[in-house]
Order: sequence, then structure tokens, then C-alpha cells
Amino acid sequence: MTTPQIRALGLDDAHQLAPLIAENAQALKRGAPRRPDEYYAERILADKTAEVIGAESGGELVGFAVYFDLPELITGLRIGQLDDIYVHPDHRNKGIGRKMIESLVSEGQRRGWLHLRWLVPGKNTPAVALYEKIAEPDHRKSYVIPIDRIAGD
Repeated sequence: MTTPQIRALGLDDAHQLAPLIAENAQALKRGAPRRPDEYYAERILADKTAEVIGAESGGELVGFAVYFDLPELITGLRIGQLDDIYVHPDHRNKGIGRKMIESLVSEGQRRGWLHLRWLVPGKNTPAVALYEKIAEPDHRKSYVIPIDRIAGD
């Protein structure tokens, strides 16, 4: 078994990242599969606020995580906010998701983060099982106010 390698992704990785983004969106929305969109992947990789790491196995990109480095106003420190993490179904249950989270924890130690936090869809039972092994539940609740976008945006 090839040991997965975790690394920061750059613009050159958009071609491999685009299909994974499409698969993740389809898995979360349960709709028709999105077509891989390299332009969108490039926009994410070039975003000034988002950072993306990827997991490679056998020279193939098999997972990604998008995160943010944010201020924590109460302590004056910074935190890591994991926005999304995805591992291709053929590569799950091999420790890749855990390895990406461990990589972000190491990055947080280098940056002096207070903690790494993320929101989890409660229906994702396998993911929740992993997160309950490696993290502790937060005391916060999550709320969303949908913001309708104007057609054509």
C-alpha cells in the first residue's frame, strides 16, 4: 500500500482537483454529477483567503481539504477553520482523511493556532465516527441564513 503524501496544492493541481470538487458536490447534494470545472478549481487555488491541501496516493490526487487561518477575537490568537474535506470513495478507510487533519494540526502548531475547528454534516456517519475519535465536540451551534443570489451572478 502506498503511503499517502499530504501537500499544499497550487494552480498546477487544478486539473486533478476539479473532478474531486465535482464528486464532493455530488455526494453532498445527491444530485446529478457536476462536470469537473477547472476554472472553478483554479479560482479556489488562487483565492487569497482559502488554502488547499491535497492527498496523493500513487501519484494521483485522491483527496483535498480547504481551510482558513482566522483571528480568534476573545484570545487574540488565530485558529484554523476547516471548511471541507473529501477523500475519493476508492481511497476511504485508509487513514487519508485522518492524515490530512493531522497535517492541518501540525500546520496549526507552526502558526500558533489556538485550535482547528470544522462543521460536520450530522448525516455523514463514517466521517462523524472518525471525528469523534480524534476531536472533541464544540459547545457552539451552527446556524445558516440563506442569502439568495441575483440571477446571473
